[in-house]
Amino acid sequence: MGHPKKPRKQYDTPSHPWNADRIKEENYLSAKYGLKNKKEIWKADSKVKRYRRDARIILGMDVDERQEQEEELLNHLVRLGIISPNAKLEEVLDLNVEDILRRRLQTLVYKKGLSNTAKEARLFIVHGHITLNGKKINAPGHLVQKADEDNIDFYPGSPVAKRFEAQDDAPATNEEEPVEE
Repeated sequence: MGHPKKPRKQYDTPSHPWNADRIKEENYLSAKYGLKNKKEIWKADSKVKRYRRDARIILGMDVDERQEQEEELLNHLVRLGIISPNAKLEEVLDLNVEDILRRRLQTLVYKKGLSNTAKEARLFIVHGHITLNGKKINAPGHLVQKADEDNIDFYPGSPVAKRFEAQDDAPATNEEEPVEE
């Protein structure tokens, strides 16, 4: 059972540590989403495995029993924005790691244009420059619900917010001005 202050880990490690294809894929995902380490990929993979396992269990139930649990799982995934609102339970079996990584706060801050890179988005979140629904969130791996996606912004007193506003206000010039001699 364990101690309450030491919760069990939320992920499963790969079964074989030196699989070249898996390592290549993890390196690609880590670079694309600006992840700190492979553990973040393994956490997302474990979430996908849990959702797929739940879908398989529900699909194996009788039609009478499965209706309520099917709606519950689908509504949860729709709220998170992982699947579309008109998706069927069979589509849960097609989920992959990238579907979860796309819903992380770090990725959404970068996609929204609040940072120049995914790594910078992580830094802004950890240092407390980003809010979600007006609350400071300092966990880059926080899964953002679809309804809250538009409520991601800079913390009001953040110096980073002022810097980005100054960049947005500055006129964009692509042409170099001629230098007079």
